[in-house]
Amino acid sequence: MSTRDLVLIAMFAAIIAVLGLIPPIPLGFIPVPITAQTLGVMLAGAILGARRGGLAVVVFLVLVALGMPLLSGGRGGLGVFLGPSGGFLVAFPIGAFVIGWIVERVWERINVVWFLIANLVGGIGVIYLIGVPWLSKMAGLPITEAAIASAAFLPGDLIKAGLAAIVATAVRRAYPVIRVGHAGP
Repeated sequence: MSTRDLVLIAMFAAIIAVLGLIPPIPLGFIPVPITAQTLGVMLAGAILGARRGGLAVVVFLVLVALGMPLLSGGRGGLGVFLGPSGGFLVAFPIGAFVIGWIVERVWERINVVWFLIANLVGGIGVIYLIGVPWLSKMAGLPITEAAIASAAFLPGDLIKAGLAAIVATAVRRAYPVIRVGHAGP
């Protein structure tokens, strides 16, 4: 792994942390708030690719596990992984990896639509696939109730997926040295 890779990984871990400064939006009917940090997860995968994007999110989560209050609302520590939102957090690096994997597969013909598809699959599909059952278990809700309650996140997540696709497209055009899957020239 090159110095450039390490810098990019650290930079995207920091971006996810900075997005945590935006206050969470609590929902009265589900113990998981709406946050901006999934936007950072989507950007990490879309811009850095599978390996580096996933590692950026892992670095962020390790810092959270060590107690740094980097999650939206100033939360941190191992306890957040054992709560209702723990499944969503565990899914973050997997989602970023899947986004990056899709982007790497279509890199030569990548456009805003492909970035959007990757974000929808990895940034929403994968994260919900892991997060909703965890929420169901930890909150003591039937899986159908947890899924219906989680649907409240969809409008915001769709906006974040679209925004991440637009940003990733602009970054690809403006900084072609950030190549998915490797450090560049």
